[in-house]
Amino acid sequence: MHVSGAFFFGTRAARYDGAAPGGGGRGATMAWFRGPSAAAEAASETGVLLVNLGTPAAASYGAIRRYLGAFLRDRRVVEACPAYWYPLLYGPILTFRPIRTARLYRAIWTSEGSPLLVHSRRLAAALQAHYRDRARVRVELAMTYGEPSVRAALERFSAARVRRLVVLPLYPQYSGTTTGAVFDVVARELGRYRYVPQLNFVSDYHDQPAYIGALAASVRAAWASAGPSHLVLSNHGIPVKYVAAGDPYREQVMRTGELLAAALGLAPGAYSAAFQSRFGPTEWLRPYTDDRLRELAAGTRAVTVVTPSFAVDCLETLEEIGVTSRARFLAAGGERFTLVPALNDSPGHVAALAAVLAGAGVPAAGS
Repeated sequence: MHVSGAFFFGTRAARYDGAAPGGGGRGATMAWFRGPSAAAEAASETGVLLVNLGTPAAASYGAIRRYLGAFLRDRRVVEACPAYWYPLLYGPILTFRPIRTARLYRAIWTSEGSPLLVHSRRLAAALQAHYRDRARVRVELAMTYGEPSVRAALERFSAARVRRLVVLPLYPQYSGTTTGAVFDVVARELGRYRYVPQLNFVSDYHDQPAYIGALAASVRAAWASAGPSHLVLSNHGIPVKYVAAGDPYREQVMRTGELLAAALGLAPGAYSAAFQSRFGPTEWLRPYTDDRLRELAAGTRAVTVVTPSFAVDCLETLEEIGVTSRARFLAAGGERFTLVPALNDSPGHVAALAAVLAGAGVPAAGS
């Protein structure tokens, strides 16, 4: 687990050029973390901000187009010259891609909404229940893109007069495309405040023992009902050029795999690491999950797929792996395909996140 140093800004004013970002002219009012008053409730000691990627508000063309537009125009996600990228993005990509994506989302949409949002909310609620007293530890959920927004979560922390803020991106392995994007939006929104609390930012927890233990327990539970088989660790991919430029994602993914295999007592040939969800013509990390599954379909014919880089189930786990990859594996001659659910709001996941947060200075429940 790697936790960045605590950045303490104390009561120093944020840079202010006479206008609050996002509106107003010179002299516009900035928001700030207000100090306690005689009539106010007791200040919360610590705020925990869980941040996931985001999801469309509905499984509709318009909602998905808006979501993809926000996601794909982030320079952290697509490192391309805007003069080249934006005509493609706002032309063919955002015209045609939402059509197919909407169909995929409709296949997994629930009565409560998007699975990613549903599971993320349940996870935040379970973590809050773990800490119990909101005066000690207050948990909020936000998305990098879409709702609930980071801005709204910070406003709630402001109203609670949180004095210490711990940001926990729900990405066990660091990548600039995900964790880096969370840092950007949090820093941008905190730039609107006159008073910024003590800030801890958790950069990753890819080797945290409780996280590895929770993953191992989830695989064992799947094997208890379906039987053991070759384990495929399918992780979200990123472009190779990002790794070449210094992104540690691949190294951390492989370390997670090694630790999980050791926890399960697996020999090197009993598991494989692979990468999914590639987009566009750029070379992405290999091996690709579907290529590895086709190879295994002709050999072992039985696989178990776990998705360690996804904290909760979402389109990429439920549809891409659970439906599309399963069908391709069986069509290639495979006989048994077992998908391990993401950790979601399981007790093991909550305990793992609590351990990560303890390393970032969050007091233990009941302490």
